[in-house]
Amino acid sequence: MTTSLERARAIVAPDPTVRMLAVFALALGGFGIGTTEFVAMGLLPDIATGFGISEPTAGHVISAYALGVVVGAPVIAALTARWPRKALLLTLMAVFTLGNLASMLAPTYPTLVIARFVAGLPHGAFFGIAALAAAHLMGPQNRAKAVAYVLCGLTIATVLGVPLASWLGQALGWRSAFGLVVGVGLITLAAQWRWLPQHLRTMHVTSPLTELGALRRPQVWLAVLVGMIGFGGMFAVYTYISTTMTDVTGLSRSMVPVALMVFGLGMVAGNLIGGRLADAR
Repeated sequence: MTTSLERARAIVAPDPTVRMLAVFALALGGFGIGTTEFVAMGLLPDIATGFGISEPTAGHVISAYALGVVVGAPVIAALTARWPRKALLLTLMAVFTLGNLASMLAPTYPTLVIARFVAGLPHGAFFGIAALAAAHLMGPQNRAKAVAYVLCGLTIATVLGVPLASWLGQALGWRSAFGLVVGVGLITLAAQWRWLPQHLRTMHVTSPLTELGALRRPQVWLAVLVGMIGFGGMFAVYTYISTTMTDVTGLSRSMVPVALMVFGLGMVAGNLIGGRLADAR
């Protein structure tokens, strides 16, 4: 006869196959989020033409998504700290999917901007919670590997998902690229509902004032400044990469997905090299 503790362990720690499927579902969500984060960058000319606006104006859809990420991460973390992890992950993926569906169907440019903002809201919270959930599922000895699996979804998105969505958008219209992301979101929802256990470890709740206390440390501000400069430069280049490739270098639009893939490979290489250098220090 099993004890209540044994039953709880059976719920939280399913068999290895189910655990890997659950982590795969989390990584698939990371793939979808990574794809939608960058997909508009390869389709700005198409979006601009579709709404009869300039490409710099069309670039605001990227800013709207980034604003959603910035707003959503702390707000969602503060408001949902006591939510069950599975319910929260499903909710985040549902909001993500609806935001991309609204992007696909947006009748006007302002509607598209709002839809991109909504799609960006779950971004930061999903990766943080998914990484913790994966670490909990895989156990203490495999925590780093579990987190790497989740982030692998984002890596694959930059190398394969974004170029594929860009190619699809060029072939069938920019709305089809968001349709692809919607499909990924729906599959992720089904996979997470099926394979994630009901009981995942909740986050340790701390006071927001305690969290803000870290801002008193100069090292935190230095890290924020370096990250801001680095990511700002990367996004400044990546945002208008499609226009740069076609108008400045003279490449055909069919080469834009290839350029996006090369850019993604560079990001992967940079992550690997940076990780090794950090470990060496």
